[in-house]
This record gives sequence, structure tokens and C-alpha cells, in this order.
Amino acid sequence: MDLRKLKKLIDLVQESGIAELEITEGEEKVRIAKSIAGTPMMMAPQQHYLPAAAPAAAPAAPAAPEEDAIPEGHVVRSPMVGTFYRAPAPGANNFVEVGQNVGAGDTLCIIEAMKLLNEIEADQGGVIKAILVENGQPVEYGEPLFVIA
Repeated sequence: MDLRKLKKLIDLVQESGIAELEITEGEEKVRIAKSIAGTPMMMAPQQHYLPAAAPAAAPAAPAAPEEDAIPEGHVVRSPMVGTFYRAPAPGANNFVEVGQNVGAGDTLCIIEAMKLLNEIEADQGGVIKAILVENGQPVEYGEPLFVIA
């Protein structure tokens, strides 16, 4: 890719409200992203990261449920980082609902991580007292998902 074209793309990212731009031409791939102050840009094979000069504002972190707001009972936590899904497929019934009895080993949800669907099972039986995450929401390792009592 020619240097003048790269300069124009960098200027485009700097002047616009976008945070990132990725262009693929044949086998060449270029990603231009505004860097957040103090965050180094990482390079991956066959990808070139060119930081733009103007830093973008960091997005506000979603509010996690506070430990005080969680009902009493056994808390099932996320074993991984990924996307939380309550049902096996869009339009299908949810695995569990609040008030439902579950046994140890019953599937509670799916967490998608790196294109893999991981079924999360109840580690003990009881009644679902609370579902602490919304369908399609990203979850972190150790984040509370369900309360079983």
C-alpha cells in the first residue's frame, strides 16, 4: 500500500469520530486505530497498527452488579471471559428462569468465547433466585451470573 494512501487514511481517522479503521487490499491488511493515552498499540502477524495522533475517550465501563445487591444463596460465577446467552439459539426458550428448580449438572446458560459455545452447568441443585446478567452481555472471569438457593 502506498505511503500517500496511508497518510490519507490516518488523516481520515484523526478528523472523523471513528476510533478504528481496517482496510484489506489483496494480501495486505492495515488497521489504523486511535490510541488511548498510555495504552501501547499491539502488532499481530500480517496486520500493521498505525496509531493516530488524537486519543479517543475511553468508553464508560458497564456497571457490574454490586455484591450487596446479590440475593443470598450460592453464586454461580463466570468461568471465562465471553458473551452470555440465556438460550441455546435465538428465539429458543431460555435454559432457566427465576424460580425454576435446577439440579447439579443442569445447563444454566452458554458463554461464547472465541467462537466456541461453552455450556455453563449448575454446580449444585436448588432454585434460581436471580439471573444477574442480561442476554447478549459480555461477561468477565469471576463475574456473578446466577444465584441458586
